[in-house]
Parts: sequence; structure tokens; C-alpha cells
Amino acid sequence: MEFIKNYFEKLKNTIDKISIQDIKKVTSILYDAYKKNKQIFIIGNGGSASLASHFACDLSKGTLQRVYDEKEKRFRVISLTDNVAHLTALGNDLGYDDIFSQQLRNLINNGDILIAITGSGNSPNILNAVDVASKSDAVTIGFLGFDGGKLKDKLDHYIHVSSDHYGRIEDLHLVLTHLISFYLAEMKKNEKNI
Repeated sequence: MEFIKNYFEKLKNTIDKISIQDIKKVTSILYDAYKKNKQIFIIGNGGSASLASHFACDLSKGTLQRVYDEKEKRFRVISLTDNVAHLTALGNDLGYDDIFSQQLRNLINNGDILIAITGSGNSPNILNAVDVASKSDAVTIGFLGFDGGKLKDKLDHYIHVSSDHYGRIEDLHLVLTHLISFYLAEMKKNEKNI
């Protein structure tokens, strides 16, 4: 019982350290990308890879007001963790460090968004992808943990979960993606012409 209470207590304390201003800024950037019809790409490894897929789903489907309305403007979002054939071909033929950067070379344009979800901020494939996005004049956003790692200084914007526990970092990255998705859905709902 004590372990459970302790886990929840640390989770609550970590939530209180997250910057609300950073959340608002990232949400605003994503809303602007939606309005300008820009693409959003999401990447991550391990649990963050599954969260990249989940977040892409929530942004593309979860923000819709009228699912069957062909005229409703939609988020243009894709998780680069989802094409297994492409990922494994790149990993096998070039190396795991290039699985995201090579995909981005095919897709990313000026003003698009790259969201990197990472606990450590030190994964070479994430760092390489951010470099490609930056060279393409895309906006780079991170969901970070620990001290932000090498990635923190490469990003245009980030939301930092100040913890050294992967479980709590991933818990709160999921909370953040849900919060942002619901926030964006509310923003869309309040538009006069969607």
C-alpha cells in the first residue's frame, strides 16, 4: 500500500512542476499549424513510439467535431513510428539512428512541425530527426524528461517533465498529449467557421 501512495504522491508533485505556459505555447503552435494546413510529424522510441501513434490518432480523429463532415478542416498529422516496413528497411540498410531522419527527408516542409517524445533526450535517431527538421525550417517541439538531455538545446519549444523515473515521465507525457488534444478540440469547437 505504501508503494502505491508513494508513486501517486511523486506523480502529483511532478505534475505541479510542469510549466502551464509551455503547454499553452505548444498548443498554440499546433493550432496555428492546423489553421495554416501544415503537417505535424511525431516520433519516439519504445513507450514513446506508442504514444506518438496515440497522439497522432487523438489529433487527427479526436479533435473532429463532425466526423462525417467532409468540409471540416482537419489536423494533418502522422506518426513516423507506424510504417513497420519503412522503419525496418531504414534500420536494416542504414542503421537505427536514421529511421526518422530519412523519413522526414521525404516529407517535411518549411513551417511543418516535428514533435519528439523522449524520456532521456539523448537518442541518436531523435537528435538526427530534429536536425533534419531544423534544416528544413520546420518547428521542433519536444516532450522531455530527466534533464532534457542533448535534445533540450536543439528544440524550438518543449514541455519538460522534471523526473528521473521513466514510468512517471511516460505517465505525464500521455496526460499532456490528452490535455493538448482536448484543448485543441475545444479551440476548434469555439471557431465560427470550421
